[in-house]
Amino acid sequence: MTTEELQAEIEESSGWIGDVKNEMAKVLVGQDSLVDRLLVGLLCNGHILLEGVPGLAKTLAVKALSGSLSASFARFQFTPDLLPADLVGTMIYHPQDARFEPKLGPIFNNLILADEINRAPAKVQSALLEAMQEKQVTLGDRSYPLPKPFLVLATQNPIDQEGTYQLPEAQLDRFLLKVNVGYPTKDEELEILNRMATSSPVYETKNVATPEQVGASRELVNEVYIDDAIRKYIVELIYCTRFPVKVDPQLKNWVRAGASPRGTINLALAARARAFMSGRAFVTPQDVKDMALDVLRHRILLTYEAEAEEITTDTIISRILAKVVVP
Repeated sequence: MTTEELQAEIEESSGWIGDVKNEMAKVLVGQDSLVDRLLVGLLCNGHILLEGVPGLAKTLAVKALSGSLSASFARFQFTPDLLPADLVGTMIYHPQDARFEPKLGPIFNNLILADEINRAPAKVQSALLEAMQEKQVTLGDRSYPLPKPFLVLATQNPIDQEGTYQLPEAQLDRFLLKVNVGYPTKDEELEILNRMATSSPVYETKNVATPEQVGASRELVNEVYIDDAIRKYIVELIYCTRFPVKVDPQLKNWVRAGASPRGTINLALAARARAFMSGRAFVTPQDVKDMALDVLRHRILLTYEAEAEEITTDTIISRILAKVVVP
């Protein structure tokens, strides 16, 4: 397929993205960046971790996305007493036949909202990790494939740490993006007040796209062209997260470990999705920059010195982006 043919096909195939954005805007005010990241995760078949204080419409955004896609949806409120069987299901014994039958859990849906994921204990995290990485669930001696598309959209509260479990680095690395959800502007908050301060606010969205359209768009995302110079730029950014002193001596004592090769792959994939959403058949350096914070912020481990000085991974990534030469 030539670049011109791919460009024409992308323009034709990406129309559903605008429809989904418009439908979600009926229940969401602002949060354009959050909506874009949710769509990037959908196009990349990657899971997303949403972090923000309560009341910023994280749960509402995920429900609005599922409603606009005619996809099945399940929400879990994670608690310390949650069991893996509550999530993935279990084996039921039938004494009359002397046999076990699988009872599949609610994780067998297209979109999974894991609310306050850091409140679940290690066994639940382990069960969820298999589902996220392998797209399957093991019950007894058999594995059961999850439906397509399958996306975990998890939320966590950064200010309430009592009764929570820190997510393992191995699980954090399975999330394509970690999105920080911020406060609305004054104008946006006034609009929220006007819309929602009623006894019957609108929370539902209509189906305007199908999983089949998402699947077709994913195939096109894989065809988006990345020049060799941009590939080398991505690799250089990842390399600098591991050895930040190469670009900024001040970062020497702040980074304990950098991003893994999974970060390299995911940054390229997210940049491709970003280009697709912009209606382009090729990736630009700005696409890489736009997605770098969300792809890398949960893949860099800080030293105690950095935490003591209240340095964030966003600070480190921003400095690396400023120092590395753009092709």
